[in-house]
Amino acid sequence: MARRAGAGGGEAGARPAAGATPATAALDAAGVPYALHRYPHDPAAASFGLEAAEALGVDPARVFKTLLVSTGGGLAVGLVPVARSLGLKAMAAALGVKKVEMADPAAAERRTGYVVGGISPLGQRHRSPTVIDASARDHATVFVSGGRRGLEIELAPDALARTAGASFADLATGGDRRP
Repeated sequence: MARRAGAGGGEAGARPAAGATPATAALDAAGVPYALHRYPHDPAAASFGLEAAEALGVDPARVFKTLLVSTGGGLAVGLVPVARSLGLKAMAAALGVKKVEMADPAAAERRTGYVVGGISPLGQRHRSPTVIDASARDHATVFVSGGRRGLEIELAPDALARTAGASFADLATGGDRRP
């Protein structure tokens, strides 16, 4: 997978190319290969992640949603496949805290600099501890939000983890874990 054509930046502090998001700028600065996928976002969609999987014709097990949780001492980020749910006990264990709860959407937007439905695990305004469901490693590439609704980034799971400063753990519950 090649870097996105016309990608801006590459040096810290460089101005992103027109149309770039903080997520793509972070990948460009790190020299991480990725592909961008755009699709027409439907504001009436019940699930942003499932909408992306369907619009792009991708197995939902490869499309990961970015969820923020409150640890009682701050916010953390969990990534799970869009057809599954975040196990709060598993997330707490992965973070080494007693319990977590889903973060207030307004707090998530303030923390990340992104709007709900377009929150990327990359290029957030303030970096938070991040954990990716281990099922990501079942795939050569996965999809995450590109920083706006209707924009997905495809990249290797290990590259995602390195760029986001993330670890892997079994976080997802429900649904189907397909290899």
